[in-house]
Amino acid sequence: MDSLLGVLVALNGIIWHDIVLIILLGTGIVFTIWSGLSQYRALTHGVQVLRGNYDDPNHPGAISHFQALSAALSATVGLGNIGGVALAIALGGPGAIFWMWVVGFFGMAIKLTEVSLAMHYRNTDDPDNPHGGPMWVVSKGLKKINPKLAPLGKAIGGLFCLTLLISTATGGNMFQAWNVGEITEEYFGIPSIFAGITLAILVGLVIIGGIKRIGAVAGRLVPFMVTLYLLAGTFVLISNLEDIPSMLMLIVRSAFLPQEMTGAFIGGTAGYAFLFGMKRALFSNEAGQGTSPIAHAAAKTDEPVREAMVAGLEPFIDTIVVCTFTALVILSTGVWNRSAEAQLNTPPDFILTEVNTWSLETVAAPKRINEEWKNGDLVFIIVNADFNPQSGNNAHRLEGRLQITNDNLVIAWNPINSQSRPTINDTGIYATYVGATLTAKAFDSVIPGLGKWLITLAVWLFALSTMISWSYYGEQGVVFLFGNRMVLPYKFFFCTLIIVATWGFIESDTDLDNLTGVGTGVMLWANIPIMWLFVCEAMRSYHNYIARLKTGKLKLTD
Repeated sequence: MDSLLGVLVALNGIIWHDIVLIILLGTGIVFTIWSGLSQYRALTHGVQVLRGNYDDPNHPGAISHFQALSAALSATVGLGNIGGVALAIALGGPGAIFWMWVVGFFGMAIKLTEVSLAMHYRNTDDPDNPHGGPMWVVSKGLKKINPKLAPLGKAIGGLFCLTLLISTATGGNMFQAWNVGEITEEYFGIPSIFAGITLAILVGLVIIGGIKRIGAVAGRLVPFMVTLYLLAGTFVLISNLEDIPSMLMLIVRSAFLPQEMTGAFIGGTAGYAFLFGMKRALFSNEAGQGTSPIAHAAAKTDEPVREAMVAGLEPFIDTIVVCTFTALVILSTGVWNRSAEAQLNTPPDFILTEVNTWSLETVAAPKRINEEWKNGDLVFIIVNADFNPQSGNNAHRLEGRLQITNDNLVIAWNPINSQSRPTINDTGIYATYVGATLTAKAFDSVIPGLGKWLITLAVWLFALSTMISWSYYGEQGVVFLFGNRMVLPYKFFFCTLIIVATWGFIESDTDLDNLTGVGTGVMLWANIPIMWLFVCEAMRSYHNYIARLKTGKLKLTD
């Protein structure tokens, strides 16, 4: 498993090169200017469309505008909002949230553009099961330009589908299932694998029914779970109301200045705040990935831009509203820079095991404040070693796991690579709270038990809704590549991956970031060139629609 994680680290280094983030952010800026601030139109006209003011049951498609948005939001509003925000803060510091806002704002223009293209080139031969997405855009679009380019379009579309399936397996499936298993085991002591089996059964029961059942389930589930989460978040924020202004200032300040080490947070540079904020925002709202267009392509409408307006609301709801709630809960409660939960009585020594590799002596687990340690708990200690570019200092988190040896509970530490001999920064031991568990601890700090029940319920609902929608995304990729004959085997494989993810091979937030980062990144590499190839067509269609809207040529339905 270490070799697999090593491959993921190497792939992330290539996929998430700084130039990729700059290109994506630049794409959002260009599309925003080119469209004349389409974010405004999404927040005004898009809401009117969502209310059903332009609905017509005779339009081509299978589901309503609201159901299409719900299906897309069920994939985006999920554990990226609970666990992903926690990851961004844990790895990049508070400044990562500022860059999540930036991606959310400019992502609205990206989302509007890619959905407009998907609607324009969707396949409605079967009106009850439309097909759309970047793979159809590039295959039909290049054929339209020149029939001789049809094979090239098919090949590029196939490449996108391969990246879609990678992302489906990682971020759309395994990330979700792992978080559910982790938080269920943390709070209720139920082995993670049982949560995985339960999830696999529930997901399987829904996805067998296709997009109509997915749209119906999402249309009921998404409003309920978002409302529940926001109400609970509002209660926590009211409890810490006096801290909110300073937290907002901290977010902005940390986006441009290094963040000092404090408590459990080892520090962070502005560059890493930018990196992790961008990555987690993209994972959460999926702008530029090309996934949401697949869900929106099933909407009933005869105007491609009309559904694109609705799609533009996604990053706003997902990132600027829901993610901000999570971030303020984590920051205002202080769990991100919490104090140590135990103290080592005698600092252990570092032993050189091989060249530039050090191992910390196994030690007995000291008494934990307020709670008892359990066999298998993950912890970390802060040590000083070679310069850490992520933190901007010499601090590192050295992870360890509690295990029973000779009837005693001890901490076995992971090795650390360093040319210089590491030293222990202080003797404090911190419990490792990964992803959604960190968010749950923030709720618990206000009302003991709130996180246990609320976040566990939210994680289950968010993960279930996300996996249902992502299964449909992957299904559409399978249909494009292999036809309908492979849909049933694909659905079985998708449900199997849920169980695999809860088997226990992901141990830390770094592993989690590497796993989901690969899935998100490969899709960006495939979809961004497709958007740029056909953006002129999308913008012509958009400005034509806005002109007709301004002159009153687009009539409301009764």
